[in-house]
Amino acid sequence: MNETIPNTEIQENGDGKIPVKGHTLEELTQIISELGEKPFRAKQIYNGLYANRYESWEEFSTIGKDLKEKLKEKFSLSSISVAKHLKSVDGTQKFTFESVPGSGKEFESVWIPSGDGGRKTICISSQIGCTLNCKFCATAKLPYMGNLKAGEIIDQILQVEKIVGDRATNIVFMGMGEPMHNYFNVMRAAKLLHDGEALGMGAKRITISTSGVVNGIRRFIENKEPYNLAISLNHPDPNGRKEIMDIEEKFALPELIDAALEYTKVLKRRITFEYVMIPGVNMSAEDAKKLVKIARRLDCKINVIPLNTEFFGWRRPTDQEIDEFLRHLEPAGVPILNRRSPGKDINGACGMLAAKS
Repeated sequence: MNETIPNTEIQENGDGKIPVKGHTLEELTQIISELGEKPFRAKQIYNGLYANRYESWEEFSTIGKDLKEKLKEKFSLSSISVAKHLKSVDGTQKFTFESVPGSGKEFESVWIPSGDGGRKTICISSQIGCTLNCKFCATAKLPYMGNLKAGEIIDQILQVEKIVGDRATNIVFMGMGEPMHNYFNVMRAAKLLHDGEALGMGAKRITISTSGVVNGIRRFIENKEPYNLAISLNHPDPNGRKEIMDIEEKFALPELIDAALEYTKVLKRRITFEYVMIPGVNMSAEDAKKLVKIARRLDCKINVIPLNTEFFGWRRPTDQEIDEFLRHLEPAGVPILNRRSPGKDINGACGMLAAKS
């Protein structure tokens, strides 16, 4: 089944206008038809909005004055606003956005360039706050204030690229929130990001991350979504995982691993396990042994991430502890990457979004 993404976007802004960002070409075609215009006008708007990054109706030079007036009256091109912009010594940049200035409903995105400048990643948010309570994550300390609409998700990319003056090579849905708890808006945004007539990014350069929402993963598989999937694993034992991630109470680790195995078999793609390393919690030789056992069951890679927060008296692992843990993981025979912590000095590293800067 290729599930149709329901229209979650046709709703008014506070100014009584309908936001245009987040609409698919099919929806814009319907809107244009209802205005009595030819369907090709919808494609002109679609290309202008996403491919050309137009920010005002005046920039749409191929659209006549009468249609522009109709569009101005009914539809809004407004963008999310930057409440704070911080730059790290390592080149990482963090952006705090608001949909409505002064509302207090803030969400964050991070621009992460590689050292050689070849890979430029934007980490984007899918919710304001989060519906889950992972104990190592600063976002979990915030109140959940709602799902982001697809237009707000895609606009993070548009605004970050505009400000840094560059285009991303990769997008990861690993910011604030649980993407699978905002499934349709996330997939709508990913579709716009991937569409060659919109932002045109390859599916293999788009990664959706989840803490382990199994029904979302199964929907992802059933719909044959073309994007990469990452699972925030963080402990190889159900009891240990339950201590640090409340998602374990609803979706047990064995069920999660079965879903991951199904993903690799049905979609024939490698899955990524994200593993935040916390000394005294999930870095023992026994923990590594159990993680190796999981990794051997399926086609995967493991991204290890040093703890960046200091909740519950936890601390960041030393380089020696990391090296020892990685040695214990070698028998897994799978690719292992130490993601390190770009942007830590501006609270832009993994687990730090919404930490006070």
